[in-house]
Amino acid sequence: MKAVVLFSGGKDSTMAVYHAQRNGDEIYALLTMVSRNAESYMFHVPAIHMVDYCSAAMEIPVIDVLTDGIKEEELNDLENMLTRLKDKGIEVVYTGALESEYQRSRIDKICEKLSLKSISPMWHQNPIDYMNEIVDLGFEVILTGVSAYGLDKNWLGRKITKEAIDELITLNKKYGIHPAFEGGEAETLVLDAPMYDRRIVIDDVEIDWHVDSGTYIIKEAHLEEKYDYSIE
Repeated sequence: MKAVVLFSGGKDSTMAVYHAQRNGDEIYALLTMVSRNAESYMFHVPAIHMVDYCSAAMEIPVIDVLTDGIKEEELNDLENMLTRLKDKGIEVVYTGALESEYQRSRIDKICEKLSLKSISPMWHQNPIDYMNEIVDLGFEVILTGVSAYGLDKNWLGRKITKEAIDELITLNKKYGIHPAFEGGEAETLVLDAPMYDRRIVIDDVEIDWHVDSGTYIIKEAHLEEKYDYSIE
């Protein structure tokens, strides 16, 4: 089927791309909601400008949709774009929803109204198993924003590894942090993945930290070829 993926450049939406391709669906485009509101209830904000790099790395076009990010009203911007995309033959919408009923129910409602199929391939997957799967598949994921007690400044820019997952399990037991950040504890960016023909390399960053939360601001980056050592 002809599909679009609601895409932010983070681990969940990138995994949705992975599943869409594995399901054999044709990805017409990545659909990125660019919110002017940093407190958007629906859409990812930190490092959203890096979506263009992710798009280029996967060689999948991206469609940017500007929204004021006003609660509930921002859904109208999504619906308007999906209406236009349906006219172009789109049949299915993929999302990276894990546990958020707020997000999934609203996307499902829009898709039902437009007679589009809504797929959330990781829905209710065990979060620890999910995080381990991300690492096992070869995803290179960093944190671009943190906003939860227990996640300090040192987590900004840190890669998700098996060691990091073990620490997140400990923080879950101590502070209740969701191991996959489904509670909004952190935002992520995928620098490399099995679907990437090139990987993202970060050249310059700035850390913006405020008492107990912060953002990893990527100021400069480039794409680097992935060398296949197996051909030697």
